[in-house]
Amino acid sequence: MPTPHDLPGLGPKSMDMLAAAGIHGRADLEALGSVRAYLRVKAAGQNASLNLLWAMEGALTGQDWRKVARAERTRLLLELDAAQEAMRP
Repeated sequence: MPTPHDLPGLGPKSMDMLAAAGIHGRADLEALGSVRAYLRVKAAGQNASLNLLWAMEGALTGQDWRKVARAERTRLLLELDAAQEAMRP
């Protein structure tokens, strides 16, 4: 399971969700990126809100999730929408 040292700003429940989705540390999250990781968590049946997306992006960029939610919201939502669209048949 990821540790707080690997992914600052993510709490135990968030880290459990990541582990359930096969994301076991910072390297896994960096390889996927926050949007693909969020989609993987959702696909694993986890009840994740968009706050998890903001928190994962914050863990990768060293920002507080609330700042990410304000400053990067539109970009991340557009990326999420594009990724979901690409997955549709």
